[in-house]
Amino acid sequence: MFCNQCEQTSQGTGCTQVGVCGKTSEVAALQDLLTYALRGLSQFIVEGAKVGVKDAEINRFLVKGLFSTLTNVDFDPARFVSLIGETVRLRDDLKERVAAAGGNTSFADPAASFVPASGEAALTAQGEEVKLPVDWEAAEDIRSLQEITLYGLRGVAAYADHAAILEEEDEDLYLAIAKKLTQLADSSIELGDWVGIALDTGKDNLRAMELLDAGNTGHFGHPEPSEVPLGHKAGKCILVSGHDLLDLENLLKATEGKGINIYTHGEMLPAHAYPELKKYSHLYGHYGTAWQNQKKEFDEFPGAILMTTNCIQKPRESYIKNIFATGLVGFPGVEYVGNHDFSRVIERALELPGFDSDADNGSVLTGFARNTVLGVADKVIEGVKGGAIKHFFLVGGCDGAKPGRNYYTDFVENTPQDTVVLTLACGKFRFFDKKLGDIGGIPRLLDVGQCNDAFSAVQIAVALANAFECGVNDLPLSIICSWYEQKAVAILLSLLSLGIKGIRLGPSLPAFVTPNVLGVLVENFDIKPITTVEDDMAACLAG
Repeated sequence: MFCNQCEQTSQGTGCTQVGVCGKTSEVAALQDLLTYALRGLSQFIVEGAKVGVKDAEINRFLVKGLFSTLTNVDFDPARFVSLIGETVRLRDDLKERVAAAGGNTSFADPAASFVPASGEAALTAQGEEVKLPVDWEAAEDIRSLQEITLYGLRGVAAYADHAAILEEEDEDLYLAIAKKLTQLADSSIELGDWVGIALDTGKDNLRAMELLDAGNTGHFGHPEPSEVPLGHKAGKCILVSGHDLLDLENLLKATEGKGINIYTHGEMLPAHAYPELKKYSHLYGHYGTAWQNQKKEFDEFPGAILMTTNCIQKPRESYIKNIFATGLVGFPGVEYVGNHDFSRVIERALELPGFDSDADNGSVLTGFARNTVLGVADKVIEGVKGGAIKHFFLVGGCDGAKPGRNYYTDFVENTPQDTVVLTLACGKFRFFDKKLGDIGGIPRLLDVGQCNDAFSAVQIAVALANAFECGVNDLPLSIICSWYEQKAVAILLSLLSLGIKGIRLGPSLPAFVTPNVLGVLVENFDIKPITTVEDDMAACLAG
């Protein structure tokens, strides 16, 4: 086993025995084998497009399969066995149709003719043999860029899968993902070209986030500023974590009139801002944060817990009986519920005691996506021109359990009173409840939303740049990013593809970025690691 795709990786270099996230060497090998098989399938997707053979089911399966290889999504070996088999079945079916249309079906990439072994153990052995499907014979810097591209594609696939669930799809995006997977097998691509491919992955991600934004706002309405209680009230309860707003909506419908209060956790907090979700009176409040306290919070929650898609640490036996999972979460021992049938979750919630009293723990604001912020753009512009607002900080990204992430809390707490902090994704739970006050009625801490709402943050930045007739890099704006997993890689590539410079990245730099590749990023984009709060703050304000 060797896995270096997340920030938590052992020794800052790679996990070799078992993942820090709880992933076993067996699961790591099966994830690699699935990615390898998907690379083979992609050869036929790309060739099929040339001869007019297209398949919506295969396109959606491609992103679903790639999504399942993210950190903390699916640690059930049996699921990977099934996905590998389905990949090969779809590949062979597509191969026949491509051949019938006169297309090429003979490829140099061995993944295109890969024959899966029989049984979990034999498939694991195959996965250990192929390893991560990049070019292990290539120069280190090329391999680094291939890994950046692959990990970015996994993030793109996550957003594309979420968007497809809400019926927002783009055939060209699917083809772009498939094409880049096939390029991982092309040894003729040179170093400079790989830099371009990695940055183009960022453009793919912008499109995926745009589709997801359209799905969310089209289905649930545009987010609006909303105050969300952090306490609880007496009664039966269900806690919903993860990212999938459609799962939450269906649960809200299924629990209407049953005397069960629904609480959000982690990245589900922004759900309270969407009109079509906040209209449900039993969507009560937000409970807990994210990574740093997750186990304790889940242990103490007196109701059922529904995990949607990813974002869960390895569950402990003490609370595993109360957790249910949908989407791509598939931890052994956690009961899976499909087809939006939440009857088992509701049944368990009614069995459990729920909260025995009310508790007022204050509240937080959410719902400051692009429509809201741009709706008061005149006040923001006036604040900047009048000197009331001196600087903007975008402090966002992933959270994690490894020490060092208190930097982001300290940074936000130390921002001057004449500055505004925009934040998004689960990294904000280090400081989301801080009371920073306001500037002329505009809150100093603006929650833009989930990680995919980086699309909204980009739109806000572009609109402000247009208003001031300057480039985004000329705005009094500093971007402070925390990363953990592959969606953060995709978002970083998106920012770089837009030419945004001066990003501060932490808590540590990716282990898969070589010194030479880092040098390219520093030279072209002035990307830099975080240092100390005092030094970084001074540098941001001086710029």
